[in-house]
Amino acid sequence: MNNEPDVKRAKIENSEKANDDKQAKYLDNVQSALDNLNEIASEEILKVEQKYNQQRKPYFEQRSELIKKITNFWVTVFINHPQISSIMEEEEEECLHYLTKLEIEEFEDIKAGYKIKFTFDVNPYFENTEIFKEYNWSGADPRCSSTPIQWKPGKQKQLMNGAGKNGGENRSFFKWLCEESDPMSDDIAEVIKDDIWPNPLQYYLAPEVEAADEEGCEEDDDGGLAEYGGYEDGNGNFGGE
Repeated sequence: MNNEPDVKRAKIENSEKANDDKQAKYLDNVQSALDNLNEIASEEILKVEQKYNQQRKPYFEQRSELIKKITNFWVTVFINHPQISSIMEEEEEECLHYLTKLEIEEFEDIKAGYKIKFTFDVNPYFENTEIFKEYNWSGADPRCSSTPIQWKPGKQKQLMNGAGKNGGENRSFFKWLCEESDPMSDDIAEVIKDDIWPNPLQYYLAPEVEAADEEGCEEDDDGGLAEYGGYEDGNGNFGGE
């Protein structure tokens, strides 16, 4: 029996496999080069971020000084933020009226972690003036730690008994602040660091901004400033009757 077709087919398959292996090796080399370039890019991005973190510091300090002059700034920010307000009890809101300063302190190696620092005025709830919550990824196991709160008599139970506005989730702001949460899945810490800290003013002004937007829509619907008896003189100047 003539098996020449089978031999030819086997040669073709072997040739194709050899070519595939060769191309896969080339592909692996290109992918390795890309991975190496991505690693270099990540290091360069970190250097740039560290550079600008230093440049941001005086602005953050100036911002903090201005915030201190605004009554109830931080508690207003938290109340207006949907995720933070969802875990805040009424008594916690009262306590957070004494919060005068919030800071994010990133480690020198920003990949290693960061610290959230809360500064409180003298208050009827605890003795601490500063409470830290720290997230550290520098070791083999990511870890979280927080400052033990020195509660005044009866106040720990008063603040820690709530279940948050989500009820069944058994969460509240001070429970989060006191617990050693999982650094890899702490959504509250991420919100504070990545959403609130870069621009807290947007949440402080949130109701005013929404009201202004609604007012603007009403003006558009009613023909601009007509409802206020205003007019434009043709030179961009507005006046009234």
